[in-house]
Amino acid sequence: MPAIKIRSGKVREIYEAGNGQLLMVATDRVSAYDVVLPDPIPDKGKVLTGLTVFFASRIEDITDTHLITSDPAQFPEGWEDTEGLDDPIGRTMLVHKAEMIPVEFVVRGYLFGSAYEEYARSGSVAGIKLPTGLSMGQKLEHPILTPTTKAEVDHDEPLTHAEAAEVCGTAVFEEARDKATAVFERASKICEDAGLILADTKFEFGFVSGELVLADEILTPDSSRFWSAAEYEIGKSPPSYDKQFVRDYLDSIGWDRKPPAPRLPEEIVYATRRRYLEAYEKLTGEPFSEYLNRYTAG
Repeated sequence: MPAIKIRSGKVREIYEAGNGQLLMVATDRVSAYDVVLPDPIPDKGKVLTGLTVFFASRIEDITDTHLITSDPAQFPEGWEDTEGLDDPIGRTMLVHKAEMIPVEFVVRGYLFGSAYEEYARSGSVAGIKLPTGLSMGQKLEHPILTPTTKAEVDHDEPLTHAEAAEVCGTAVFEEARDKATAVFERASKICEDAGLILADTKFEFGFVSGELVLADEILTPDSSRFWSAAEYEIGKSPPSYDKQFVRDYLDSIGWDRKPPAPRLPEEIVYATRRRYLEAYEKLTGEPFSEYLNRYTAG
């Protein structure tokens, strides 16, 4: 029978699929500073799904994930008749329904973005004191965890480790922290082999049958900063393979980061699409067209 939509997020549509399972559909919507922009990025949702599946298969020894399959042939019978499920192939995952933790686990290997802004003001990030004299974009001696709240609307707010542990419970926080850090280190090596730098990324965790698992998207250009290793230079904003390109454009026109968001020029839309596709191809080592051809409705 058709699935039933139960939630529409900033980027994803979530459908009830029965038996404790969900269909998670990554749209081409793009958000910046927690505001959804009016212009989609073509094929973006397929890149997010493809990279989530790619990385999930490479961290199985570190943590389980909520992913069951992205192969439509294994979806529940009748799923394709779901109303409003447009262009689902390549952008849809069947997942276990998880009881999500209301904290996002942001792991940073480099000092950039809001973390650098906080460091410049206070010399610390998320309550973690850092050495003096660090520059924007500098690699940290060790990756650091900077938790935030998980906001459905408005902005996520930074949390100290103690505050995050109070929200999650100490044991859950520590387990998620350790898994997030280990996955980040594994992913950093994969990126290094692909000629990229993983500057930072965001993880979300939830419980499935009592087990803490990695959920939602995993190491995508929406949840991560990927930089070109060849063009990286301390003190500068490196060319990126993520939505930082969109953020930079929005900053350049003086947007106040409050809704409504401005329209994106066509050249920004397609330059962003090109970066998403390049991220997929560099990380996976396969043409994006091969990914698109892998799944068919039949």
